Amino acid sequence: MSFFPGQDPAPGDRKSCDALERVIVPRTTDLGDFEVRRALPSAQRRMVGPFVFLDEMGPAEFRAGKGVDVRPHPHIGLATVTYLFDGEITHRDSLGTFIAIRPGEVNWMTAGRGIVHSERTAPERRVSGDTLHGLQCWVALPADKEEIDPSFFHRNAEDLPFVKDRGFTARVVAGQAFGARSPVVTASDTVFADVRIEAGSTIPLDPDYEDRAIYIVSGEIEIAGDRFTGPRLLVFRPGDRIAVRAVTASHIAILGGAPLEGPRHIWWNFVSSRKDRIEQAKEDWKAARFDIVPGDEKEFIPLPDR
Repeated sequence: MSFFPGQDPAPGDRKSCDALERVIVPRTTDLGDFEVRRALPSAQRRMVGPFVFLDEMGPAEFRAGKGVDVRPHPHIGLATVTYLFDGEITHRDSLGTFIAIRPGEVNWMTAGRGIVHSERTAPERRVSGDTLHGLQCWVALPADKEEIDPSFFHRNAEDLPFVKDRGFTARVVAGQAFGARSPVVTASDTVFADVRIEAGSTIPLDPDYEDRAIYIVSGEIEIAGDRFTGPRLLVFRPGDRIAVRAVTASHIAILGGAPLEGPRHIWWNFVSSRKDRIEQAKEDWKAARFDIVPGDEKEFIPLPDR
């Protein structure tokens, strides 16, 4: 069964070529036990739709006794989106949430006026070593929703639409793609999908959203005769239907949505349309005015001295 109406655009199509606006090579940070590649924000592009931050974590293999230890830290004005391809992370937050996230699942934490959370590898997974690979994104909130109450929700893999058709599979994490719509509620028009394409197969990137980008996790893809390998973030201009052909078996993430009503200021873990709000958040964290994380109260990340 096909979900695609009409004719697919052919690879090499001039519209596909003209639609490519930016090719961003993520910058890599070595955290000791694993690497993180940051594609957003970039000097070339600060946002794609509401997405203001995109990190690829790993792939990593931890030795026995090692793992992820992100101590409690605050956020405002955004939603964090965690999606794993491999491994497991235990999430705790100041709402009292305590849950493990596994591959194919999503954690969607809306900070709003303020939330604190930690992310760690559970003790039982450190015994013989562990793995980790996934994406973590920040989705900025519309200005009129930046100060909403914080919230958290988790969706299991079976809760998210899984499409299998014509040489590819896709899990639709947010928004609508490939004829399926995610049950995840977002504060603005947002799309996020995890897609794997067989070698030689072609998928369309429809113009359903004004801002669209592809993050190449692995493999090699071809668009309008040009080939790209991961890790790369390809950002497209609005309006054209694009053909993405997998030269080799490829793994990509599709993300984007409607642009927000204005730019966002980002400082450390704080995002806001107002600089003064970020200054207030700095003072609140220094003065311990944020809520604590139940079960993870002994440690925290201090405010950076910059």
